[in-house]
Amino acid sequence: MIRRVWLSMVLCGVLGGAQQAVDEDAQIEKDFEKRVEDYAKLRDTARAGLDKLKPTKEPEKIDDHERGLARRIRELRAGARQGDIFTPEISGEFRRLIGITLQGEEAARILKSLERAEPVHLKTLEVDRRYPDGVPLQSTPPTLLLNLPKLPKAMEYRVTGRALILHDMESNLIVDFIADAFPARKHVP
Repeated sequence: MIRRVWLSMVLCGVLGGAQQAVDEDAQIEKDFEKRVEDYAKLRDTARAGLDKLKPTKEPEKIDDHERGLARRIRELRAGARQGDIFTPEISGEFRRLIGITLQGEEAARILKSLERAEPVHLKTLEVDRRYPDGVPLQSTPPTLLLNLPKLPKAMEYRVTGRALILHDMESNLIVDFIADAFPARKHVP
């Protein structure tokens, strides 16, 4: 009887702790989604102050619109810095999710994909900086994307070196990033 009560107490403690961890993870994800949603609203506000881009095949007009939107976003996000969206808690959760993905059955395939996709290494990453012209946008493996929170339209995750970037495709801005999101990689054959 004492043994059963003790075992019951141990299991409740273990399971209760697991439930608390799940609740904390869900709360961190909600916090991330709210921060991204707030950014998307800010981008909508910035866009409202610009002339609407009409369909065109002229890259200069598209580039001008993109730069104008980026300028307005920077004005509205004056003082933005790394960690505004990827807070330490959120960054930790992303590292955990990436780590889980890189331990599963798909790990070798994901790592090969990252190596084959002409790995991009930017010298410096800065929030609200334009993603450099002429530097390829390395795609993020779909298997990895399945384990990360969904993003609103016109936003995407990108990988550069060991960093995970939150990229605004419409303004071509680096919204935020986690510098060491991925473990150091060895060459995968």
